[in-house]
Amino acid sequence: MRTLIELFYIILGLGVALVMTWAAAWAYPLARTEIWWCGAAAMLATVVMGIGPLHRAHIADRLARRHAES
Repeated sequence: MRTLIELFYIILGLGVALVMTWAAAWAYPLARTEIWWCGAAAMLATVVMGIGPLHRAHIADRLARRHAES
């Protein structure tokens, strides 16, 4: 369950970054390309920063499953 929650947070972060990037590119079309590059970097950072918590959540779920089985 913890793993699904962490995945939800990563997907939510990607969605928010996408919407903010789209809105900024729409609001300032002269810098559309640069804005999308910055948005892509923010999305990449969201995924990279989510890997650690996702890994820890997966380990915690696995340990909880083992404890419940024994």
